[in-house]
Amino acid sequence: MIKAYNLHNKLLSGWITLARRYCSSEPTRDDLVTSKKICKIMMSSSPVVLDTALDQSRLRVSPEVVEDVLKRFENAGMLAYRFFEWAEKQRSYMHSVRAYHTMIESLAKIRQYQIMWDLVNTMRNKSILNVETFCIIMRRYARVQKVEEAVYTFNVMEKYGVPPNLAAFNGLLSALCKSKNVRKAQEIFDRMKDRFLPDSKTYSILLEGWGRAPNLPKAREIFREMVDMGCDPDIVTYGIMVDILCKAGRVDEAIAIVREMDSKGCRPTSFIYSVLVHTYGIENRIEDAVDAFLEMERNGIKADVAVYNALIGAFCKVNKLKNVYRVLNEMHSKDVAPNARTCNIILSSLIGRGETDEAVKVFRRLIKECEPDADTYTIMIKMFCERDELDMAFKVWKYMKLKRFIPSMHTFSVLIHGLCEMGDAAKACVLLEEMLEKGIQPSGVTFERLRQLLLKEGREDVLKFLQEKMNLLVKEPLYD
Repeated sequence: MIKAYNLHNKLLSGWITLARRYCSSEPTRDDLVTSKKICKIMMSSSPVVLDTALDQSRLRVSPEVVEDVLKRFENAGMLAYRFFEWAEKQRSYMHSVRAYHTMIESLAKIRQYQIMWDLVNTMRNKSILNVETFCIIMRRYARVQKVEEAVYTFNVMEKYGVPPNLAAFNGLLSALCKSKNVRKAQEIFDRMKDRFLPDSKTYSILLEGWGRAPNLPKAREIFREMVDMGCDPDIVTYGIMVDILCKAGRVDEAIAIVREMDSKGCRPTSFIYSVLVHTYGIENRIEDAVDAFLEMERNGIKADVAVYNALIGAFCKVNKLKNVYRVLNEMHSKDVAPNARTCNIILSSLIGRGETDEAVKVFRRLIKECEPDADTYTIMIKMFCERDELDMAFKVWKYMKLKRFIPSMHTFSVLIHGLCEMGDAAKACVLLEEMLEKGIQPSGVTFERLRQLLLKEGREDVLKFLQEKMNLLVKEPLYD
């Protein structure tokens, strides 16, 4: 009886451990407090002393804390990796699958492929690899046009003990289609469709790929093949077809698809209406955009932030700023919070028309209502740099740091370019060094701009130092 009881406890303990590895709960208030403290340490410590600073803090981490920190530092791959390694050494802690996936994606962003594959091997040794692991890697390779490497990742799954299934097949096709390699995706589909029986998702992926190409005849061919193979178009497929037709200027045909959906009892979604509103906006058909929005409401479909963003974009296109503010007020009254995209649409429109003072007012208003993204900060910093207001650009930069937001490569670049334009090589070098310490490699254009300024000032010694730092971010082998 005692033996049976002990066996039950061991099995229960094993299941709990496995569950913790694969999933984690939402972070608690205490988790968020710990996460905030760790982020503050990471923002103020160089990678060399990060381990010591974290040890001295005596903070204990949970899977939820680690996942939150890694997500916040996803643009700073090597800094995130230092933290990832430190966390793994903590007593009674083990990384969740989600933590591994976030880390793998961050490393792939900065092309640290060798370390990425080392993590894959670690996951294999712990028996926690799954299809999603390889889908992440395929997406990241495809995004930087490493098509053969993406295909290699799919082909090597069996070796890692994860047999490729339809989800993996769809993941590969999606990665290729989204990176504008639809012809390669079609070739693989034609070769392997007997091995993996395609479903509506498979066809939707190819349909969207040919729509992005753009190749409307081929998209129609895929749609017909889908129906002929007995795969009924679902709401996603219809949405993609409407989007393709709208982008091809066939709005009336897209409307016919929406009517066909209604007749088949497949209710159009807010996404489909957002596509229609957006398309009318691009074509300066503001009355039609508003009519589409009102039709959606009459049909009992609740407007979400995507539809409101499309309507705001349409009003921006025809310079109807008062209407934009009315839409924002309506969103507030209907408890639909604006997002970073809302902010970026309005800011880009105002700055494009030279209304930079108004852009500042909108920025100050909207950051109280939504979390800005990298594009938001980049738009504002670039605007202030172009206005030769570097002090204001740095105020936005400091606010971004205060929000524990890690700048992207583009955000760093616009500020470095602005400093170079003002001839401030010293501050530009400090930013470039910070960029490198976070594991973010500058673009060739950015480094060349700073190089020219340093050469002009006769600072070959500083240039050599920065070059040596850049060389530390060596390109790793692409394969394991």
